[in-house]
Amino acid sequence: MAERKLGAVEARFADLIWNHEPLPSRQLAKLAEQELSWKKSTTYTVLRRLCDRGIFQNQGGEVRSRISREDFYAMQSEQFVEEHFQGSLPAFLAAFSSRKKLTAQEIKELQRLIDQMRG
Repeated sequence: MAERKLGAVEARFADLIWNHEPLPSRQLAKLAEQELSWKKSTTYTVLRRLCDRGIFQNQGGEVRSRISREDFYAMQSEQFVEEHFQGSLPAFLAAFSSRKKLTAQEIKELQRLIDQMRG
């Protein structure tokens, strides 16, 4: 499977696509020039790399995602937990909450998610 991680600059570029898709590749080049100060050649080079990784597609000059932003970051989260916590979500939450105390609202939201998964 192609590498599907994004660096910081690639993530900003991906957000441009996700926020405006579908869009003509020319419009994407203009957005990247305005938002990232990129030349057209840089835009097309990075777009080609992200298309090769299976995240986006550029067909007939129209750019759109092959993976939604939500699905992409869900996969990244799953991979992180798998790689760093042997796939254990409780171990991840224990490590996370040991440094950052969860608010009552966050705990309530987590409980709601757990209850949904049970039902």
